[in-house]
Amino acid sequence: MEILEQRILKDGAVKEGGILKVDSFLNHQCDIELFNEMGREFAAHFKGKVTKILTIEASGIGIACVAAQYFRCPVVFAKKAKSLNLDGSLYTATVHSYTYDKEYTITVSSKFITKEDTVLLIDDFLANGQAMLGLIDIIKQSGAALLGIGIVIEKGFQSGGAKLRQMGIDVYSLAIIDEMSPGRIRFRKS
Repeated sequence: MEILEQRILKDGAVKEGGILKVDSFLNHQCDIELFNEMGREFAAHFKGKVTKILTIEASGIGIACVAAQYFRCPVVFAKKAKSLNLDGSLYTATVHSYTYDKEYTITVSSKFITKEDTVLLIDDFLANGQAMLGLIDIIKQSGAALLGIGIVIEKGFQSGGAKLRQMGIDVYSLAIIDEMSPGRIRFRKS
């Protein structure tokens, strides 16, 4: 997606440890016009009947909510910490965060994802794929169908995207970065 790639080049910054800082438009401050374009792009790609969009807190929530207007469906987000207001039957999975280098348990109430659902996963980044594998585990626990995965920025030099595609999952990334270092970002050309 050209508009996204240009925004990454203009406002993104590569930090030590393979971190791409895009907080001025994606995951701290949100550019809603850009989110609308991304949501429209996800809707054009995933034409199947989506009954729920599932993401993980916190950075995926914004883009998932904007994208949901094009699918006319609710957004469910996996919580990273069990809160007192979660009750009843829960789906849980363990996820390792690349950004924070720690493991945590994600939780979704079973009343929000059921075997009748067709689910689209959406997130801001895909690196090693651990968050997506955790969400896929939750979908399997629920008996729902997985339509595919929509990613804003994929780090193509890490294993997550290839691993998920080898599983037969439709992974659609709006921008795939094949190489990055301070002052240099190279995108995959399709």
